[in-house]
Amino acid sequence: MALPLTVSMSNKWSRKKRHFPLLAGLLLVFLACSVIYIEFSIQQIHQSPDHVLHSQRQTSSFTYVKPNLPKGASEVLDGSSSCNSTRNYSGKKIRWVGTDAESNQRRSISQENSCDVFSGKWVFDNQSYPLYEESDCPYMSDQLACHKHGRSDLQYQHWRWQPHNCNLKRWDATEMWEKLRGKRLMFVGDSLNRGQWISMVCLLQSVIPANKRSMTPNAQLTIFRAEEYNATVEFLWAPLLVESNSDDPVNHRLSERIIRPDSVLKHSAQWEHADILVFNSYLWWRQGPVKLQWSGEEIGACEELDGLGAMELAMGAWADWVASKVIPLKKHVFFVTMSPTHFWKEEWEAGSKGNCYNETRPIDREGHWGSGSDLATMRMVDKMVSGLGSKVTVINITQLSEYRKDGHPSIYRKFWETLSPRQLGNPASYSDCIHWCLPGVPDVWNELLFHFL
Repeated sequence: MALPLTVSMSNKWSRKKRHFPLLAGLLLVFLACSVIYIEFSIQQIHQSPDHVLHSQRQTSSFTYVKPNLPKGASEVLDGSSSCNSTRNYSGKKIRWVGTDAESNQRRSISQENSCDVFSGKWVFDNQSYPLYEESDCPYMSDQLACHKHGRSDLQYQHWRWQPHNCNLKRWDATEMWEKLRGKRLMFVGDSLNRGQWISMVCLLQSVIPANKRSMTPNAQLTIFRAEEYNATVEFLWAPLLVESNSDDPVNHRLSERIIRPDSVLKHSAQWEHADILVFNSYLWWRQGPVKLQWSGEEIGACEELDGLGAMELAMGAWADWVASKVIPLKKHVFFVTMSPTHFWKEEWEAGSKGNCYNETRPIDREGHWGSGSDLATMRMVDKMVSGLGSKVTVINITQLSEYRKDGHPSIYRKFWETLSPRQLGNPASYSDCIHWCLPGVPDVWNELLFHFL
């Protein structure tokens, strides 16, 4: 290890050459001790499983909390909840028990013996794609209906994901309904997971007669029902997985984000009876510090923690529920990794300014990784789900979606209101480079789900 050292010497000092051997010896001893100390510190950091880089989480000791206790907080968090006081993060950790080593080994062996469907490339295929027409889906969201709202290029609808060494199972709506017969399929998460749910409904609805299908009004839990299969495809709004003040599917744009980091019970009461669960969580943790209100603490007494640290606590509470409640032969649980954003054109085209607006083709540089996807979050999620063994299947959408800079709505969407002419003329400020047009990328996420089912 090289340590920078700057030495300034005057003429008088340079004349005292007789001091050089002694000073050089002392300097070497100092450098040797420094190197030993630094390397020891680095070794200690890597050996400590609880070490984190964020200063807010640096602490000498931890208190471990058992999550999801039936008699937890005395007040349910909602949009009116607030923090009366906020202190630094206390160092509390979520204690949950993972599955045994044999279960983890089975998960690893299963992955090694199968083709990596997440590694591949996008192939233009205007014969087989899109799998449905935007105008043919009565449940399409205006936020994702890009062609309806002015996008004239339709190439984004015609790309097929091709794994390098195998093929994805070909989508078949009738076969999917047979898999779902008598079952509940539920997507749980944020607006990106809602987009995947809408995609699934659009993929499935065409084979069900109009008088044999129904959709409940938009609410925290929205349900599409197919009578002849006695099956439902549902979406539960739970953007942070744990209880939070942002659990209203409409009124959730709040000045401060407050979570109950040790409890998913508010949401699990609605998802626990589903047969197939598809979870996601990521985007909302990227919006700055998060306030924590622990169960059993005084109402309004909060701590503050960075997004990644807060997400790790929430994932711990979620993992505790999965570990204690899920029996793989009876319930399928999937976790969808982070969906990337494309706000900085310079990341795929050096020297350029702009964002996803007016992009019409995928990135063709294999392994491209932009700032919209966080490696530290990926590592944390991988560590968490690895501890759950065969109870969770990961659908890794991140790398394949990284290539699709062309797949976002940009200005071609309606969210609450249609963009004004002034907003349409300023795509640098008003482009949505987070969500995805439909038909489009989320359809492939569902093809992956179909493949694993």
